[in-house]
Amino acid sequence: MSHAPEPSRPPNILILMVDQLTGTFWQDGPAAFLDVPHLRALHERSVNCSSCYTPSPLCTPARASFVTGLLPSTTTVYDNAAEFPSNLPTYAHYLRRAGWYTALSGKMHFVGADQLHGFEDRLTTDIYPADFGWTPDWQRPLERVDWWYHNLSSVTEAGVAHTSNQLEYDDEVAYHANARLLQLARRQDERPFCLTVSFTHPHDPYTCRPEQWARYDGVDIPAPNTQELDAAERDPHTQRLYGAVDAERFTVTDAHVAAARRAYCANISYLDDKIGELLSTLEATGLGDNTVVVFCADHGDMLGERGLWYKMNFFEGAARVPLSIAFPDGRGAGRSLDAPTSAMDVVPTLLDIAGVKSEDVVIPFDGRSLMPMINGAAPTERVVAVEYMAEGSVSSMVMLREGNYKYIYCAADPEQLFDLASDPAERDNLATDPACSDVLKHFQSLLECGWNLDALDADVRENQQRRILCYEALREGRYTPWDHEPRQTAPDRFMRNHLDLNEVEAGSRVPAQVS
Repeated sequence: MSHAPEPSRPPNILILMVDQLTGTFWQDGPAAFLDVPHLRALHERSVNCSSCYTPSPLCTPARASFVTGLLPSTTTVYDNAAEFPSNLPTYAHYLRRAGWYTALSGKMHFVGADQLHGFEDRLTTDIYPADFGWTPDWQRPLERVDWWYHNLSSVTEAGVAHTSNQLEYDDEVAYHANARLLQLARRQDERPFCLTVSFTHPHDPYTCRPEQWARYDGVDIPAPNTQELDAAERDPHTQRLYGAVDAERFTVTDAHVAAARRAYCANISYLDDKIGELLSTLEATGLGDNTVVVFCADHGDMLGERGLWYKMNFFEGAARVPLSIAFPDGRGAGRSLDAPTSAMDVVPTLLDIAGVKSEDVVIPFDGRSLMPMINGAAPTERVVAVEYMAEGSVSSMVMLREGNYKYIYCAADPEQLFDLASDPAERDNLATDPACSDVLKHFQSLLECGWNLDALDADVRENQQRRILCYEALREGRYTPWDHEPRQTAPDRFMRNHLDLNEVEAGSRVPAQVS
């Protein structure tokens, strides 16, 4: 359907976020073996960041950084049970103050009593708890907490199911997002909108519906490039992650790996179906003529590379994410930004798109706007940082990416340095190579200038202990949950006797005139 553009109207923004989608399946758009026609078409009309990194390879810190443009060391959202301070502005706050209607459908894993963080409406509850129950304890760094830690049952039990906890959640996320788009198309609210739709797939468990599983019958989904490493070959953090996921208790066969990767791909196709419905509604209602569409993920998934699964590390599978931005005027369509970027770049980019002035930004961003590069400026040299301070670690971890090099530091472990151009599988640690001593010193200097890791470690540990105490206290006696409960106002829905039936029917029709 063709609609006349509205050049004077500020752009709407639709953010499509998925969970645990590895950027290694998305380097030059969706991998050829993925059945994702809608996302492939979106990629072709987008500006695409081919070397984008998560701020942290774990849901809650990654998402807090995504919505604020700040690293976890600034937000203090260190792990999946760390409170997101209510006084940290998000893109929802900035856009809302600038006149946008802001809404969220789906997961954002906010921890704490504030479950909105600038969103005027939140259409669903979250899939994960909002309290402090998942706090890791670095006083017991190698102790597994079986009731909430990952294990490898997601891999050994991968396959087909009619439904699951996660499938039902994402069905609901898509339904409410689509309904809200239709409501926005009625123009009862003349403000531009920013609607964030955040799915939990393809996050494990690797369980998919039969129809998506069938789409990969006979498809050659590649096996991991690097098979499981012997204990002697594992770096210390990798070895800790084997313990964190209780790997010794499971025997993972090649058939398990193949099934898990197939189900993962099937769930990407499931997301493609849901996202296709939303994009179809956008176009059918005319909203697409003035809506910027952002597609992104919080972090990746190792999917068996090096014998690792899920995230919680800095290897490319877990740290690399897709990021695409499609403009209604088609600018930059199909263009690839190859320089390293960060998911934290989304906030300053959105504020540029919305015309929010730099003097209105109250905390300097750790991300930077992509608009100069999108508009044709040459990429400038930058260092992209990633942090991790949660389960499986014993001390704060920092990753720095500059040019072709990736540097990884943890006070408890030997340094790591990889040249991703010559060693994309990250098998050759150059940190002890004399030929790379200058590169290593450069990164060490960047780390020393940018981080006080002793102070950060002390704050992480204190923060954990405060939360552990509060959680144990609050579970005694009557428990008051913080989980978001979406409101529905039944007296104002559909037809009621304080309304005029003619006005209800005419005002609810999209488009307003029957063709």
